[in-house]
Amino acid sequence: MASMQAGQDARNARVLVASNRGPVSYTVDEDGSLRARRGGGGLVSGLSAIGPDAGALWVCSALSDSDREAVRRGVGENGVRMLDIPADVHADAYNGIANSVLWFVHHMLYQTPLEPVFDAEFRRQWASYEAYNRAFAEALAEEAAQGAAVVVQDYHLTLVPGLLRELRPDLRIGHFSHTPWAPPEYFRILPDDIAGQVLRGMLGADRLGFLTRRWADAFTACCERFAGGLGKTAIGVHGLGADADFLRGRAHEADVEERIATLREEIGTAPDGTARKAVVRVDRTELSKNIVRGLLAYRQLLDDHPEWRERVVHVAFAYPSRQDLAVYRDYTAEVQRVADEINERYGTPGWRPVVLHVRDDFARSLAAYRLADVALVNPIRDGMNLVAKEIPILSEGGCALVLSREAGAYEELGEDAITVNPYDVVDTARALHEGLVMSPEERTERAGRLAGAATALPPEQWFLEQLNALRDGN
Repeated sequence: MASMQAGQDARNARVLVASNRGPVSYTVDEDGSLRARRGGGGLVSGLSAIGPDAGALWVCSALSDSDREAVRRGVGENGVRMLDIPADVHADAYNGIANSVLWFVHHMLYQTPLEPVFDAEFRRQWASYEAYNRAFAEALAEEAAQGAAVVVQDYHLTLVPGLLRELRPDLRIGHFSHTPWAPPEYFRILPDDIAGQVLRGMLGADRLGFLTRRWADAFTACCERFAGGLGKTAIGVHGLGADADFLRGRAHEADVEERIATLREEIGTAPDGTARKAVVRVDRTELSKNIVRGLLAYRQLLDDHPEWRERVVHVAFAYPSRQDLAVYRDYTAEVQRVADEINERYGTPGWRPVVLHVRDDFARSLAAYRLADVALVNPIRDGMNLVAKEIPILSEGGCALVLSREAGAYEELGEDAITVNPYDVVDTARALHEGLVMSPEERTERAGRLAGAATALPPEQWFLEQLNALRDGN
């Protein structure tokens, strides 16, 4: 395990965040020097809100050989401790358990006639998950000042609160789940001892946070069914919002303007010279995002309403995710196949019905947000889905939001969205048509209300709200 980095003395951190991915990553240049790259996201924004003098420390895992090299050389940044967890242990914990078991359970993704299979290999990987969580707990125990507040993040680290409680009973320990939580009937897919271990690990926290009341209630129900209740652990709901100021500023930088020009060319104009409508989606090729059914719904729209042919384009950004897992590689290939099929079937020399990009490009995503007439967000299950909150903020003409009722964002945005059952392709096609024919005035009004709801709890306030509740014992 790596020692402390960059000016951080033992047991002096008063606020600690623990997550698999940290705010910095490293690459090794040709000359052997290490280059740091800062990341973004809600946690980075949130933690910055407490100020530089708060005694904050972020504990994270080295994710690459370059990260591990940085730890071994003692290279680091103030306020960050990166753990050199062995690559094979991390791979088992992260891919074998967190992303292939816990993620699948909470998003209810299993094809149960064939999976899961909890065999000896699963037990071997679970031992790595335990070791990975223990490494975090030990580092947090070593770094935390007396009575410090520790906020642990997500399904990768469900065991940390319980392990840390044993090591440092003086700490105020919180855990936040960025995913849904499975209902008891699905959670019990896990082996009984593993399910119990996960719940006991979580209940080691003083306070647990969830994105919606639905996910909090599901966790509570699991505890009541399988763990004898919540005990002394408090539950809070904090619906992470979009960072409107950052988005609006970033969306008007030069690289975004360049990509808008390129996208407008790709979208083109209808034969009568009018601007084509844009149905926009931006997702990782994550199984839960439901991209394939979204494409099938768009195809159904073109079948049901041929008047939209050559008058609409589906701008679909499906950025690769977890490509080291075969099921994700297969899913990405299927997204590409269905998009190609639609273009071959309906396309004309002057019209490509689906503009699909699979290379991650944040500036291009923001450009698409600005051009959206209809936003399609149809996950089969999602903890929140910030895309549903971000597009209405940036859409220049006001956009209609087609939103799955299974997205966490539905609790806040459902009233002004066009709601769909994510499995119902015919109904999703109907919703796309409804969004496309919606009057500009109604789209603008709805988008304004959506943007207001989307920014109700921006990242800084989201983090501070949790931290203050944890410190106050609420």
